[in-house]
Amino acid sequence: MVKKIGIVALLLISALAIINRERIMSLFGEDTRTINKSEVKLLFREDPTLDALVNVLLENGVIASDKNFREYIVENDIDASNFAAGKYLIFSQTQLDDLITGFLKNEEGNGNAEVKVNVVFNRCKTIEDIGANISQCILADSASIVDFIKSPATLEKYGFSIQQMPAMFLPKTYELYFDTDAEAFVEFMATEFKAFWTEERMQKMSNVGLRSQSQVTTVASIVFAEQAQMKEEWPIIARLYLNRINKGMRLESDPTFKFCWGDELDGVERLLNKHKAIDCPYNTYLYDGLPPGPICIPPAEVIDAVLNPADVNYLFMCGKPGGQGHNFAVTNAGHEKNVAVYRKWLKKYLADKEN
Repeated sequence: MVKKIGIVALLLISALAIINRERIMSLFGEDTRTINKSEVKLLFREDPTLDALVNVLLENGVIASDKNFREYIVENDIDASNFAAGKYLIFSQTQLDDLITGFLKNEEGNGNAEVKVNVVFNRCKTIEDIGANISQCILADSASIVDFIKSPATLEKYGFSIQQMPAMFLPKTYELYFDTDAEAFVEFMATEFKAFWTEERMQKMSNVGLRSQSQVTTVASIVFAEQAQMKEEWPIIARLYLNRINKGMRLESDPTFKFCWGDELDGVERLLNKHKAIDCPYNTYLYDGLPPGPICIPPAEVIDAVLNPADVNYLFMCGKPGGQGHNFAVTNAGHEKNVAVYRKWLKKYLADKEN
């Protein structure tokens, strides 16, 4: 009996929809479907007025005239100030009532038919880099994103210092509405952060001797800065730095002092002692322990490598001749041999490059 009632209800809803569209056809005396023969993509950077919406639909070949559109608005007592900004896909021969309803705001403030856009950020070092990347995907501009992330209220809300804040952002591809503002973006990333840091990962963090997610991300950022290509080295490098931390040794990582110079050393193939001497809290040649925060925004895979480090006792690493991968050592003597080999290769490489 319940099943029959459900079927009757569905038939009634379908019948009402057909009657409504037939009523529209009767009212306007013509086909009320859109005229586009293929999918049309529309992007509104701000909530469109009725006139603006009609003009865009006409310009993009979605409707033949604005007469039916405007009359439907009046006939159905629709609030023409309630259209939402965002990205829309208009399919071929969309019914007029579906078209108009799709632009109207729902309870969340998005258009009923609004679609999400891909939001991607990677290879970022700083909050400013995140702002620049994200502003190319959503409506919020770079300055508003950076200012909101760095605001004292935001830092207090999420429990990070300004140096630690990059740890909250996990780079990958997300789906967000185009008209997402800075606050909504940060709230979304905070939700992703909480979902990533499961009880299992928190336990592993404790197992490797680190006290916070930002510390894990800071180690991961150094690992990624040392080796961005060869994933198989990530757990090895991670363990190397964890070994140094456990022994109370300075990390002495070149990417940390390079970070202190901003973009000034980008493209510099030979880092010198004068570069290494910069007085900066991120310089792990001068300061004990971890830097104040991440030196880049590492992928989640690298964070997991820190949480699942290799079972090695290395304390030193040096680039291999050719610039691919590293030679690792347990003792300083072994490390010096690796350094000598690398320097000999580098000297010849630079000389050949000049000739």
